[in-house]
Amino acid sequence: MAQISGLITVMERAARKAGSKLRRDFGEIEHLQVSKKGPADFVSKADQRSERILYDELKHARPGWGFLLEEGGDIPGDDDKPRFVIDPLDGTTNFLHGIPHFAISIAAQERKPNGDWGAVTSAIVYQPVTDESFWAEKGRGAWLHDRRLRVSARRNLNEAVIATGTPYAGHGNVAQWQAIFDTLAPEIAGIRRFGAASLDFAWLAAGRYDGFWETDLEPWDVAAGQLLVREAGGFVTDFRGGDQAIERREFLAANDQLHSRLHKLVAGALKS
Repeated sequence: MAQISGLITVMERAARKAGSKLRRDFGEIEHLQVSKKGPADFVSKADQRSERILYDELKHARPGWGFLLEEGGDIPGDDDKPRFVIDPLDGTTNFLHGIPHFAISIAAQERKPNGDWGAVTSAIVYQPVTDESFWAEKGRGAWLHDRRLRVSARRNLNEAVIATGTPYAGHGNVAQWQAIFDTLAPEIAGIRRFGAASLDFAWLAAGRYDGFWETDLEPWDVAAGQLLVREAGGFVTDFRGGDQAIERREFLAANDQLHSRLHKLVAGALKS
């Protein structure tokens, strides 16, 4: 069993406090679906409330740290301290429609000596409905509660289930996504789109998925999930195989052998 650090304890406590409120708010969605006003405004406020809880809890526990927030943007901290990268409600559309697949994502990111932002060193992805807490620390592995996580050991593409996110409402490159889909679909066992990138990464780390690709993602969508996959023994790159920073917007992830095969297929799809 892993010894949980003070930072992970702080992050998980904040996630659980915000998650408890999101769980209660989610219980109201069914009643709001039939109202004239609809649930959209309610969900927006639930997102903002979750972010405020996370900000207040983490700022109190780690004074001087900065924040990169989905709603609140970049809030600078002390020049020599890390920052938290936070998505307070990943899977907003699912939440809005009463689909119980959404998460809170928190990552701690260190500064480089030159002042730029560097590696993510601690991560939590918390699913309030299932009460699953996926966490990782750099060099200490990835975990689901107290169970060590490893990416799947599958080596054959025809046995692999790959997660993705589809372009929607003007977001994403439809032609590029379609080219990748058309190339991968005949080679693999299945493609899934569940609508929360942080959970796609967490499920990949847990071996539930065998691979993942998506574009047009923001740092708060991927900061925690990338560390989970890497600490579970997986690879995360861009479509061309380059090392992936959270500021980049395209992602390809899998175990080592599947990643190599997926990379060749994706690269071929983009050239054609």
